[in-house]
Amino acid sequence: MSDVAALPARQPSRVWGIFILILLEAALVISWSAGFVGIRFAIDHAPLFLILFWRSLVSGLLLLPFALTIGPKIRWKDAVPQMLFGALAMSGYLAGFALAISHGVPTGLVALITDMLPLAVAILSWPVLGQALTARQWLGSFIGLTGVLIASGWSIDVGNVPLWAYGLPVLGTLSLALATLLQKRSAAGAMPVHQGLAIQCLSAAAIFALFAWHEGGVLPVLDPGFISGILWLVFVATFGAWSLYYLALKKSSPARVTAILYLSPPVTMIWAFVMFGEPLSWAMALGLLVSLVGIVIVARARPAQGQNPAHA
Repeated sequence: MSDVAALPARQPSRVWGIFILILLEAALVISWSAGFVGIRFAIDHAPLFLILFWRSLVSGLLLLPFALTIGPKIRWKDAVPQMLFGALAMSGYLAGFALAISHGVPTGLVALITDMLPLAVAILSWPVLGQALTARQWLGSFIGLTGVLIASGWSIDVGNVPLWAYGLPVLGTLSLALATLLQKRSAAGAMPVHQGLAIQCLSAAAIFALFAWHEGGVLPVLDPGFISGILWLVFVATFGAWSLYYLALKKSSPARVTAILYLSPPVTMIWAFVMFGEPLSWAMALGLLVSLVGIVIVARARPAQGQNPAHA
């Protein structure tokens, strides 16, 4: 009787858990899109690597006191993997799409390539985690990708851009996919999010400092647009997006989390329309709808038989 009586209590708890996960994923999409919007705004006020350097440095310094005083003591053996994650997930990914934009690759195309992350995760899952996506997950991923193509393709306008520049966001996406899988596999992934994020931001800042110095210097630009752009990128795109990204990874699979990011290009375009007056298209609505179908298929798919649940 006690088991039967407990059933109704479990159901609201499960519904509440699903609702919280949906809110988390919605916040992730919005804050992830904020990174593109923030770069779009700040790039008019300073060089790209200077923006990325100060974004990472300010984020890391603000998090550092909390990382040192709240949570378990940080050990070198836990910090070193986080430095690697920072180099791959932040430096590699951010530099990939930022450099592509700076060399003239259309922003819509960059957004499209970076949101192929679920496919990059699928490609790397077998060598890194020893697992593969099910047929249903592959189907959902390709449907989601089709939605992104529909939503983003209309804005792509390829100009006179070096051919190799188109490979930069691909490399950035593969870098983030590898970091995602290593984070899931590594015991260092158990480190509290604020500690891991502090180490990753400071690691990325050290790498970006070299490029910023080569670009012209590391001193900040005393311009209201630059300062407000950095604050936006720090509090919304970094604290919001990356914290939510790693929190989501702890609660679900890499395939589901990265599939959710399929919504980033449509959300980014809507946001750009509101803030910068960039044009919208009916393809946007259709692409969003198709992407949602793909996301639902991926999210509802069960792991392949024999797959380790710890990796799911």
